[in-house]
Amino acid sequence: MDNKIGSQLDSCKPANNDVGSAPQNGTVSTIQDSPSPAHPTGSRATLGSHIAHRLVQIGVNDVFSVPGDFNLTLLDCIIAEPGLNNIGCCNELNAGYAADGYARARGVGACVVTFTVGGLSILNAIAGAYSENLPVICIVGGPNTNDYGTNRILHHTIGLPDFSQEVRCFQPVTCYQAIINHLDEAHELIDKAISTALKESKPVYISVSCNLPTIFHPTFSREPIPFALSPKMSNCKGLDAAVEAAAAFLNKAVKPVIVGGPKLRVAKATKAFVELADACGYALAVMPSAKGLVPEHHPHFIGTYWGAVGTAFCGEIVESADAYVFVGPIFNDYSSVGYSLLLKREKAIIVQPERVVIANGPAFGCVLMKDFLPALAKRLNNNTTAYENYRRIHIPDGVPLKCEPTEPLRVNILFQHIQKLLSHDTAVIAETGDSWFNCQKLKLPEGCGYEFQMQYGSIGWSVGAMLGYAQSVPDKRVIACIGDGSFQVTAQDVSTMIRCEQKSIIFLINNGGYTIEVEIHDGPYNVIKNWNYTGLVDAIHNGEGNCWTKKVNNEQELIEAIEIATGEKKDCLCFIEVVVHKDDTSKELLEWGSRVSSANSRAPNPQ
Repeated sequence: MDNKIGSQLDSCKPANNDVGSAPQNGTVSTIQDSPSPAHPTGSRATLGSHIAHRLVQIGVNDVFSVPGDFNLTLLDCIIAEPGLNNIGCCNELNAGYAADGYARARGVGACVVTFTVGGLSILNAIAGAYSENLPVICIVGGPNTNDYGTNRILHHTIGLPDFSQEVRCFQPVTCYQAIINHLDEAHELIDKAISTALKESKPVYISVSCNLPTIFHPTFSREPIPFALSPKMSNCKGLDAAVEAAAAFLNKAVKPVIVGGPKLRVAKATKAFVELADACGYALAVMPSAKGLVPEHHPHFIGTYWGAVGTAFCGEIVESADAYVFVGPIFNDYSSVGYSLLLKREKAIIVQPERVVIANGPAFGCVLMKDFLPALAKRLNNNTTAYENYRRIHIPDGVPLKCEPTEPLRVNILFQHIQKLLSHDTAVIAETGDSWFNCQKLKLPEGCGYEFQMQYGSIGWSVGAMLGYAQSVPDKRVIACIGDGSFQVTAQDVSTMIRCEQKSIIFLINNGGYTIEVEIHDGPYNVIKNWNYTGLVDAIHNGEGNCWTKKVNNEQELIEAIEIATGEKKDCLCFIEVVVHKDDTSKELLEWGSRVSSANSRAPNPQ
């Protein structure tokens, strides 16, 4: 093998010249191929109009915002842009979650808040987007340019004349920060921020002084060159060497398997992954956080690999393989079920977006996943041994015990009925909690979307994310499964869903507490005040817009509610509160909770 592989400068032509090509799961292109709208000229060629125009060029049509005195003129410019729709949210946290959900479907999202009080409120959502590799353009209306360096104290700050606190907070959770308080450098900073977000697939922070958005500047006056990115390319010799080494490793294996991970999205390699799976014939699984990225109707799909809590028989096939290819994995304490996966490094090929590691070595850098996978597909022998083993041992799923008509509803019965709702016209949003485990067991029809936030796991994420996701895919009906504890964190923006005329279905699972925390470590802090959830949503609705609510206690009431939600109320936002027993959890949560609890409670190592 050439020991100069890592130093080669020659590059391979990328497989796809569309610099902002979609994640290949039915979403639209990050950078639109259609002609961009005419750029404002003359007196309208302002900083604010340029930012708005750039957002449209990269595929953003909806911006999620909360107004504040530092961002009002910028919001005026956003509203004036024909290609942009400003969606006012109830709080900054939800605006950030909405931009996160929007980016999952559209490839990029954007939000606008005000200085410090808004910026620090949205920070948690931006951190979540960072952890999930989502490009979110977070724009903050900043102080007047005349206030910088004057030793003045401003409102909305912590009372110090130093205005850098906010940007310092954003530095760890964004891949680039731009502070625009001079027009001369604004054009360059905006383009660099947006380019970095799209290249790194991470959030960026842009602060715009409040007195600049409406000012003309010559750099914005002419029709700009359409926004474009220089495509990343693989090192040709490194790619060839990685493919050769991987093929030799896998072709000598007896029963290899392939497992998809969540970084398939950031690598824009889902299509290439399926191409590899088609060619090799290996048993095909996904990590839990990759559910929805890989088609479950694939003929060799065996389910979710999640150790002891994954799909039945899937873990046994993966862990007993003599070689496994993990494509874009994230191994953390949650995805590894408290570090209990039975995997061996010497059996593994780990393919990351720009790196391939084979067993304990060698490692190949500057090799793009989307180039490596199709090249490897051409070199592998077809081997169906692992899948044939799976077919021999597999026993179909059991059927939950039937409910009596008036018997209190069980969660496993609820999800039987949710399964029947799914089609290519739907998408599932799963909130942190037991919905993780119950939604993992749903079988996704071709084209059905699926999203949850596993790496960051912020409770309440799903309300804002549902708002953003549904806004991005208006042709789909989004179905969210949300626990009562999570809903209490972010419930307000149901009002924004109603205002935006969304037609989603929310199943609010009311079991009286933070059930996922109960199974990790119980205590009185896991019990919450019960709300009249349907009454709350009715109050938010307040007779304005289309919204329908129903509380159900048994299967018959659930059936009737679903019939109405999918029939006469199919064009409404439907909110169905499902009352279940506080201890009614999936068996997977019980197992997972005990293992994570064990990992959390490990004694300190001896000093």
